[in-house]
This record gives sequence, C-alpha cells and structure tokens, in this order.
Amino acid sequence: MKDVKSYFKDRNLFIASMHKKEKVIKPLLEENLEVNCVISDNFNTDLFGTFSGEIERKNDAISTLRNKCMAAIEQFKCDLVVASEGSFGPHPEIFFQSANQELVMLIDVKNNLEIIGQVINCDTNYSGSEITNIYELKEFCDKTLFPTHALIIKKSKNETDGIIKGITEKSSLINAVENLFDLKGSAYLETDMRAMYNPTRMRNIEKATINLIQNICSLCPVCSTPGFRVVKLNRGLKCEACGSPTNSVISHRYTCEHCNHSEEKQFPDGKTAEDPMYCQMCNP
Repeated sequence: MKDVKSYFKDRNLFIASMHKKEKVIKPLLEENLEVNCVISDNFNTDLFGTFSGEIERKNDAISTLRNKCMAAIEQFKCDLVVASEGSFGPHPEIFFQSANQELVMLIDVKNNLEIIGQVINCDTNYSGSEITNIYELKEFCDKTLFPTHALIIKKSKNETDGIIKGITEKSSLINAVENLFDLKGSAYLETDMRAMYNPTRMRNIEKATINLIQNICSLCPVCSTPGFRVVKLNRGLKCEACGSPTNSVISHRYTCEHCNHSEEKQFPDGKTAEDPMYCQMCNP
C-alpha cells in the first residue's frame, strides 16, 4: 500500500490566503505531509467575496473554495494548493445559536485529488447591531470580545461607503462611533470576521485543517487513494433505557472520490446506545 506522505513529501504547496491563515495552516501541513508551504502577498481572496459586504460571494462555500484553489493554480503555476472558506449564520441544529463553518480544501493536480476538511460549531463572536449610545457600545464590545477581536463600523447595516475595518483600539472605536452619532444619531457595529482579526475563527480554521489532514491520511481500502472520508452522518442511535431512536449518530458513511468505493462504519463514537438524557422520549 502506498504511504500517504509519498504523495506530498518535499513538494511545494501554495496556501491561497491573504488574511494570515497560514499562521495555523502552514505548521500543520508541513509537519504532517512534509510539504514546503509557499505564501504570496499578491493573491487577493477578497475578489471571491467579503464578510463585510463590499463584494458579495456569488457561489456556495464549496464552489467558492474550489474557485480560489483553481485561481491560485492558474496565477502561480502550482500543482498543489490549499485554500479555506468560512461561513457564519444560524446553527443548522441548535436553535437561536450562531455558528461558524470552516472549510479547508486541498487540490492536487498531479494526483487528481480534491479533499476537504471542515468544522462547524458555535464557537464564534459573529454579531452585528445598530447602536445609538455609549452604553449600547459597551454592551456590544463586551459581547463580541473587543479588543482581542476587532470590530467594523458602518453608517448602516447595508452601507459600505466609509466603512472602517480592523478596529482594535478603544480610542479609535469611540471617536469613530461619536462621529457617526453626531452625523446621523446612530452607528452600525459588526464583528470583523477576517481570520487575522478574529482569534476564535482562527482556532476553527486550525480545527478544519486538522480534519483535512485526517481525511488526507485516510486511505481508501480498495485503491489506497487519500481522502476516504465521511460524507454522511446517519442518526438514530437507540436510547439505552427505552430503545427509541435518538438524534445521535449511529454510523458514518465513507466514500472514495477516486474509485467510488463506499462503506458504512457503525458506532463511530464507540457508543452502542445513547444516554436517556439525550432521548426525546425519556427527556422531552
């Protein structure tokens, strides 16, 4: 069986990022794949969309991620590239909670590989609010972890003219807000979700990169190609008290994109039954 590092060892890998994501991506890839990571200041990922609204993301996250990788391959004439893409919004399963989904994609032109790592959780300070006084400003700052996490100021939620990004100093924030108070009586604040200004998001990018490496190192049992990964979570693990199916995962469906081999692995978390506290029948 071919060793996974033989696919990547000593190759140059381009990290398609402009927001310092290489801070967490680079050491993980170099240690685990033994690649030589390359970064350039001349690759503009903002062209694919900005969180603050100046440029709208035209495609879904996966397509945007793929487009980033292909643009880097074309611009820098490389055959091995990694890019990441983040999304923010309501959690798909937990009501009234904001979520951060981070995707990290590797494209290997030489070996015809496309492998994705991801994480989705509620570890985010993602927020936005119109404020009209200094007390609301303090409340928003406390909630969004300012000043360790930067803020953005706008005249209104959908107005990007005159936008100020990357604010991490209290005096600069107060001056900008008071200027808008004098001008129009209110200001719109939102969290700066660029990775270099948001340590919480940076940690999620690190987790998604770890998941990418796990997926790369998972070889197909039939053709030995990297990227034999989970494509579906099957729920319905039975309650150990009443036997009813719960929302907990009972199996993972793995698929190889290269040869299309697929198989299901039961009880991925090592549990054959769920605690009654997570059962809708026992604990509605």
